[in-house]
Amino acid sequence: MAKQVDITYGNALFELAVEENKVDVLLDEAKALLDIFAKSPDFIKLLDHPQMSKQEKKAVVQTTFGGRLSTEMEGLIAMVVEKGHSSKLSSVLSYFIKCVKKYKNIGVASVTSAVALSAAQKAAIENRLIETTGYEKMEMSYQEDPSLIGGLVIRIEDRVVDSSIKTKLEKLSKTLVNA
Repeated sequence: MAKQVDITYGNALFELAVEENKVDVLLDEAKALLDIFAKSPDFIKLLDHPQMSKQEKKAVVQTTFGGRLSTEMEGLIAMVVEKGHSSKLSSVLSYFIKCVKKYKNIGVASVTSAVALSAAQKAAIENRLIETTGYEKMEMSYQEDPSLIGGLVIRIEDRVVDSSIKTKLEKLSKTLVNA
């Protein structure tokens, strides 16, 4: 079974980044490119347009990014375009970023609370997650959901810790219905 495009190219870029000791440089470029692609989705559509030749697509990439990116990143983009996988550029870069975070032992957590958290509360949550997960650093995002009533819902990858009052009330309700 063939590997997925994002995994194949993402791994190749990651291995090159480690080998060339350019992990941080390529990480910054990947994040910047993802931001550009998110703000200009028509750029990827242009690169994926069936009536444009591969040479024209590569010329667009060279004109847009030439000299502004590392040779490694320019090479990756050119190769992905050459192979006809332009629509997968964002997923390749996202996979690369995921590999770098794993390599650098950086966790990504999403915290949902009923009310806005203070800076001290956010710092306490982040420190507690670092202590309990084994990550060296955490990238945190915070959301508010008043329907939780109180407590927190914390997501790290595929793990969820739900200590919200809403969930506790739902569990209690099910227990009472079954009793």
